[in-house]
Parts: sequence; C-alpha cells; structure tokens
Amino acid sequence: MAHFAELNENNVVMRVIVLSNQDILDSNGNESEEVGINICKELFGQNTIWKQTSYNNNFRCRYAGIGMIYNEEYDVFVPPSPYSSWVLNTEYYNWDPPIIEPTLTDEQRIDGYYHEWNETEQTWDLKQRTI
Repeated sequence: MAHFAELNENNVVMRVIVLSNQDILDSNGNESEEVGINICKELFGQNTIWKQTSYNNNFRCRYAGIGMIYNEEYDVFVPPSPYSSWVLNTEYYNWDPPIIEPTLTDEQRIDGYYHEWNETEQTWDLKQRTI
C-alpha cells in the first residue's frame, strides 16, 4: 500500500490516505510518487498538495501524521515544535531544547520526580508526580 499525506499551505499534514501500489505504477511498471500525487489530485482537487509518506519510515524520516509538518529543506516529516525556543535536530529530525535536560538521580526517579520545560524561564523545573 502507498500512503500519501495532504498538506495545507503551511505544510501541515491534514490527512493521510492509502492507495494501492498497483495504482501508482508509471509506464515502466515502477512505483511513482508523481503518479500517486496525480491520483490524489484527481480525487481531492487539483489545488491540493500531496507528499508520499512511508508507513515503514523508509523515506522522509517517519510516517506522516495529522498535525505533523513537512519540512521542505530536509524533505522530511517532523512533529510540531513543542516550544518556540527548541531547535530542530537535523540528525534525528526531532526538537532539542536550548538546555539539555538534567539527569535525575535514582532516588528522584523512585520518588516520582521528573523535569518539565519552563519556556518562560528557559529552565527545566523539577516536579513530582502526584497520585
């Protein structure tokens, strides 16, 4: 099965559809993203924007999900940035905080502590889970 993500004008994934691999073969019998995109446009309108995505993460880094963003520069799908200060890591295409999260001690972990990013203060705040 071939999967295609519809993007809005800001490259945000709006939906993902499935086409048969047989339906996206070119004249040489090879799977073609272009053929698939043309089918998507026939089905959903010529003004729609589509990119193929890989369910097995074989290309474009990861399978596209609703709300993810297609990054044209790197030709990958990335999750939305959790905070405006976080930076895209171009090795794994995830978002990194401006300050590395501190390591919890074993005792803190056992006691249910965790770190939560504080965007206003640009710090990691130590919090404890409540039951």
